[in-house]
Amino acid sequence: MPKLTLIGIIISVLSLIIILAPKKVTKTEITTLSIGGLILGILLIVGSGMRIVNAGNIGVQTFFGNVKDKVLDAGIHVVNPLIKVTQMSIRTQAYTMSGVIEEGQYKSDDAIVALTSDGVSIKLDVTVWFHLIKENAADVYKNIGMDYTEKIVRPAARTAVRNAVVEFKAEDIYSAKRNDVVQNMESQLESDLGKRGIKMEKILLRNVILPPLISRAIDEKISALQDAQKMEFVLQKEELEAKRKELEAKGIAKSQTIIADSLTESYLTWYYIQALKGLAGSENNAFVIAPFDQKLVPLLNVNAKENKK
Repeated sequence: MPKLTLIGIIISVLSLIIILAPKKVTKTEITTLSIGGLILGILLIVGSGMRIVNAGNIGVQTFFGNVKDKVLDAGIHVVNPLIKVTQMSIRTQAYTMSGVIEEGQYKSDDAIVALTSDGVSIKLDVTVWFHLIKENAADVYKNIGMDYTEKIVRPAARTAVRNAVVEFKAEDIYSAKRNDVVQNMESQLESDLGKRGIKMEKILLRNVILPPLISRAIDEKISALQDAQKMEFVLQKEELEAKRKELEAKGIAKSQTIIADSLTESYLTWYYIQALKGLAGSENNAFVIAPFDQKLVPLLNVNAKENKK
């Protein structure tokens, strides 16, 4: 019973005793004392019925050991003065199981040891994000208690991790299928915690520790695979470069053939005359005299192609 309620009841009872006691004092004094005492007692009783639930919490009501289904949201509430209100957090909580000392809830090596499908024993550092479901807070308090993290979350999380790991090979957990392993863990844990009024938010697989020999073998295999992929990329690049050069050569040969076919005597004569005009109109007035025949055609072997034919 709250202290204020008890004090209020005592004052109220004393006030009634004064009213009913033999009248050894004046009527005015009796009236003043009794009314003042009753008012003070009532105020104390009413005040003792006020409850404040802090932000991020939910209030579970118990009346002489009986847990009420209705919970109180954050804020001020006026309830039966005889009701006890226990606050439970509905915020996101984190439970860490780690091999690093002082990092998790246990101040020792608390990493989860699990066996893979190929018989390799590995250690995992895991953090679970979860929160208490508001609508189930009263049931959790009644059936599990305030220490539901140790009773439910911890063992359920460790079991879900081991059940998920046993379906994968060590190499897959270490590299390619890590996300698949986490999804498997979350699926199992979400179901287990949901049945007990707790919402699983996310599992963080923070570290995977393999036996040294297995770890080195996997690292070497991954390195070899990366080298093979790199070499394949280099070969593909060289092949594309060879094709590019082949196309470039074909283009140059084709352009040269087109140019050679267009170099007629008339075109060369016209081009020669145009060049002389340009030189004559230049500022330096310098001339370059090129050898030519009587037809003013530069002495270039333009018929070399025809002679070869």
